[in-house]
Amino acid sequence: MRYKYTAKYTKIPSGYMGQIIEWQEVITEGKSLTECRFLLEDALNEMILAYQQQGKAIPLNDEDIIETLSIEVA
Repeated sequence: MRYKYTAKYTKIPSGYMGQIIEWQEVITEGKSLTECRFLLEDALNEMILAYQQQGKAIPLNDEDIIETLSIEVA
């Protein structure tokens, strides 16, 4: 089964911080965006494995609607 998650990347002084929006406990940092993406995917896989081993429900993104809002600030 394939699940889809939304990743958020934030520029920080040491590189990038990556976090899964639907599962905010999945978070990591990397020196580059490429490294951060790789580490975030690895962290997500590890968290899924840990939840499966503990018999916990895996958070899914099956009902969320995520969009970007553009607002003009005076």
